Amino acid sequence: MTDLLAQTIQPTTHDLGGFKVHRTLPSRPRTMVGPFVFFDQMGPAHLEAGHGIDVRPHPHINLSTVTYLFAGAIDHRDSLGTFARIEPGAVNLMTAGHGIVHSERSPGDERAHGPELSGIQTWLALPEACEEMDPAFEHVAANDLPLVEHAGAQARIIMGTLWGASAPTSCYAETIYADIMLEPGASVPVDAEADERALYVAMGAASLDGLPLEPQTLYVLRPGMAATLRSEKGGRVMLCGGEAFATPRHVWWNFVSSDRDRIEQAKHDWKEGRFPKVPGDDTEWIPIPEIPKTVSYP
Repeated sequence: MTDLLAQTIQPTTHDLGGFKVHRTLPSRPRTMVGPFVFFDQMGPAHLEAGHGIDVRPHPHINLSTVTYLFAGAIDHRDSLGTFARIEPGAVNLMTAGHGIVHSERSPGDERAHGPELSGIQTWLALPEACEEMDPAFEHVAANDLPLVEHAGAQARIIMGTLWGASAPTSCYAETIYADIMLEPGASVPVDAEADERALYVAMGAASLDGLPLEPQTLYVLRPGMAATLRSEKGGRVMLCGGEAFATPRHVWWNFVSSDRDRIEQAKHDWKEGRFPKVPGDDTEWIPIPEIPKTVSYP
């Protein structure tokens, strides 16, 4: 491990038929980076005409989901009655609090010609004082997220404050999150202010102070280390992190909490049908799995 890096996390890749998902959090080496407790890259993929993604209604507790697309579109519905289409460069922030149910599907007008799918979905753990807050949803349009530009580099600030610009997206814990687009030869400084930070090359190629970064790999930076992110051939890199949580978070399926008993209660509530329904999408749902693909370790 270099002086720059604390950990390198290789992805677990799932083939979902027509597209792949690369997951780096949670993992055995590490469950969280700042408040980020889940990190998935979807695609890139171009699905067959007439097909699309259909993530049926499913529950969450004690977290926020953050959906950010590079290409394509997704229709979001939730048990608050929200309907929102997310498109590239915008952000959907859904805060589960004491419990929410949502679905994510390819829009009907996209399916006809074969929808694209490319983006990042992350989950953020809520601070203990906010875990049981009322559920909430917000959509921030691409034009409302700051775009910092300099010498061939563009950085869209999705959450928090970076390079002197602040996103309007709600943060319940100190959070940094940015989409960095580098033209060939461009570079950006990676500052050291946040407690915990990680870099993820979603497309193309990049290096950190001359150290090559592999795509679909999460690089956790050492605290207090500043460095320069550069791309010789062009690349797209996500920067995420924020405050270090004093207490661990447990992850089981779609449930995240500081309290294992709370997760057990959520399991029972979903099995017994005690979560709210999703208006307009209430005829099917995802049953609770016997063995989930998303777990924290141990």
